[in-house]
Amino acid sequence: MKTTFKEEDNFFVMYFEGRLDTAASAQTEEDMKPLYDCSGHDIILDCTNLEYISSSGLRLFLGLLKTAKPKGSHVYIRGINEDLRQVFAMTGFINLFEFK
Repeated sequence: MKTTFKEEDNFFVMYFEGRLDTAASAQTEEDMKPLYDCSGHDIILDCTNLEYISSSGLRLFLGLLKTAKPKGSHVYIRGINEDLRQVFAMTGFINLFEFK
């Protein structure tokens, strides 16, 4: 699992590449820490190169959403493939996030 953090056009963007499974979730959570200081910035989770997400990965996304909303920030998910879209739909997460 590889993550890359960038600031782009007043957005905080985290790029995910590979499989976000239980084994990768601890390091990914550490990598996502800059996103928790999002005050005034909206967040994009770019999943274009994300192959798989486990319940541990979904938990990370949900935790970020719960932190960002009270600060007035939006969390967008960009570039999910059909398999990931089905996971988000089956878990109800498709109703929680905004998609780009």
